[in-house]
Amino acid sequence: MTEPRVRPTRAQQRRQTEEAILAAARQMFAEVGYDRTTIRAVAKAAGVDAGLVMHYFGTKDELFSRAAKLPAEQLPAEQLPTDTAEQMTEALLASLATRLDSEPVASLAVLRSMLTNTAAAERYRTAAEPRLNQITAAIPTPDAELRAGLLSAIVHGVIIERYLLGLARLADASPDQIIDLLRPCFQALAAAQTPPPPDQPPTDS
Repeated sequence: MTEPRVRPTRAQQRRQTEEAILAAARQMFAEVGYDRTTIRAVAKAAGVDAGLVMHYFGTKDELFSRAAKLPAEQLPAEQLPTDTAEQMTEALLASLATRLDSEPVASLAVLRSMLTNTAAAERYRTAAEPRLNQITAAIPTPDAELRAGLLSAIVHGVIIERYLLGLARLADASPDQIIDLLRPCFQALAAAQTPPPPDQPPTDS
């Protein structure tokens, strides 16, 4: 004799509905960005009424804020080692390798949306500032802030081209291939190693 199925409580039903809405919103924000995502479209994808989305989340901005928040288990390590440039470089490359293997949809939602929405871009800048400061702290040169900005730009550019633009060369390459090619560049920018000076052309005597 089969046991009767236990019906979910009202609170459990609400959590399940919220998660369905957030999952649909993450996917839509990642695919089309903030401006082109509508409450009605999210509701349709989640299989609920648009009024219910508004009841749970109030505004599209609040829905985006919740959808773009990564679960704790998907967050990258908050603290990069800053004792040496070498340690920071390897930690940054390891973090990038993880993202190249599987970038969370919530992160893609933010990256796609920040390209067209100023509020999303500001939210991302605020969230990225602590990591940028950690990178800067590990670089022992007077232009550390610029070098840190370049390292950050490379990371974001690689992620955007691999996932959002789907450029074949980056989309098809393995994380190991990409990391191996980037390592000398990252080391040079972090001053973990000094690249040899370019050959000087011969001068007429």
